Amino acid sequence: MRYAFKHDERLGISLPWVPLEWEEYTSEERADMLLAWEEIRATIPDRILQLEAIIIEKTRQMSEEENFVRSCELNSEIHELASLINDLNIWFRVQQDHDTKVHQ
Repeated sequence: MRYAFKHDERLGISLPWVPLEWEEYTSEERADMLLAWEEIRATIPDRILQLEAIIIEKTRQMSEEENFVRSCELNSEIHELASLINDLNIWFRVQQDHDTKVHQ
């Protein structure tokens, strides 16, 4: 297979696996890849909202937590969720960045 979309457990979405240079793909392959990516990309804002809701709940728990060790654990979990959101935002911009470069 010349390209694929593989599920990333950490991010909760499929990511492109594109081993060739963009120009090495046929226009049909590129169109298929872009369509598939747009469908995946469209799910990213909802995934971010899910993660933000978890962060809000963990922040609430942390504000009420009296056990220092558990508070530190919650803080680490919040940090990891924020990292996921950052990575998802980067992936969300991938198509925008490509479109910008193509039109320059």
